[in-house]
Amino acid sequence: MADWQKITGGVTAPRGYQAAGITAGLKPSGLPDLALIFSEVEAIAAGVFTTSQVKAACVEYCRQRLQAKPSARAILCNAGQANAATGNQGYLDTLESSLAIAHALNISSESVLLASTGVIGQRIKMDALRSGIPKVVAALSATGSDAAAGAIITTDLVTKSIALETIVGDRPVRIGGIAKGSGMIHPNMATMLAFVTCDAVVSPALWQQMLARAADRSFNSITVDGDTSTNDSLIALANGQSRTPAIIEWGAEAEKLEAMLTAVCQHLAKAIARDGEGATCLIEVEVTGAHDELSARQIAKTIAGSSLVKSAIFGRDPNWGRIAAAAGRAGVPFEQENLQIKLGNFLMLENGQPLQFDRAAASAYLKKASVGAYLQQDTVLISVNVGNGYGVGKAWGCDLSYDYVKINAEYTT
Repeated sequence: MADWQKITGGVTAPRGYQAAGITAGLKPSGLPDLALIFSEVEAIAAGVFTTSQVKAACVEYCRQRLQAKPSARAILCNAGQANAATGNQGYLDTLESSLAIAHALNISSESVLLASTGVIGQRIKMDALRSGIPKVVAALSATGSDAAAGAIITTDLVTKSIALETIVGDRPVRIGGIAKGSGMIHPNMATMLAFVTCDAVVSPALWQQMLARAADRSFNSITVDGDTSTNDSLIALANGQSRTPAIIEWGAEAEKLEAMLTAVCQHLAKAIARDGEGATCLIEVEVTGAHDELSARQIAKTIAGSSLVKSAIFGRDPNWGRIAAAAGRAGVPFEQENLQIKLGNFLMLENGQPLQFDRAAASAYLKKASVGAYLQQDTVLISVNVGNGYGVGKAWGCDLSYDYVKINAEYTT
């Protein structure tokens, strides 16, 4: 059993946070498009960002801010324009955004972090942003997480939110998160934004290490289409308002906090993968028997990212050969005669040898997932064993449907 419980509240569930989401006129659709998360006190800040060589101005800005000072009080996110590949003017827009929100909140601009999402090559609509900043500040609320979650999405069909609570010492500690993403999703990272809040007291170095490991086991283990983005950002704040003893070195309390942080990130990551553009189900791949966790995750990510595997799942075709082929090209050595593959409860390959199985029943299992309850009965489980090692890793993806092409063929038109 997990050493925590699910609670309501998203990023405002931890003590000392407010959030807001408004319509500022950034999106042509007229839907909410400006979000703000605010800590009542200075919070330890950590971040993990896209590895793309083409980075949005907000990514460069946040990296520089966190290198200079690993703390923050505010995260401002605009949706509609990515402000990526917009040259020097795009970076100047980012600086102006940070100064404007800092002035409105009466804090230092050094305590502001930024994120953007939308169409690459488009600058932020600064007139709309300028007029929207006073409104989003005025809308800040201790119950504003849902509004913020709704204001950061683009092609998402649903918002993504989670909050968990555990006990550290004799006091509750909470972690909440919101995220967006449904396309351009692939490890390292993808068109995804995730914001996490925590009320524990934790050292900056430890918080950054925890977040990096949690990212590897969550957002860097999902894939929708093999494309990564220019704007990927995972930002986490820890403001210490739980008044629990400071966690400054690795130990039982740090391990518990990281486990809960990872659980929050994994929930958000799975929600992103399930919401993949045109998807009808979530795919979870678990690999066991590898030399180490990294090797297991590499195999799992290759299988989850295979277009042929994803297409077979959409077609409700229990074609285990595509799973075997993907595992074999993952770049991780293993003995073919040790390979085992299961689809749900259907054992299809054992010791490298094909087995007889009920194909109609296996196909029905895939069909059932496509109509299952969201993040409950809508998951296709693929289990792969490659040997006798201790390495275990998971990855998540979704099926590849006709609608994915439709959505992305018309993205800017």
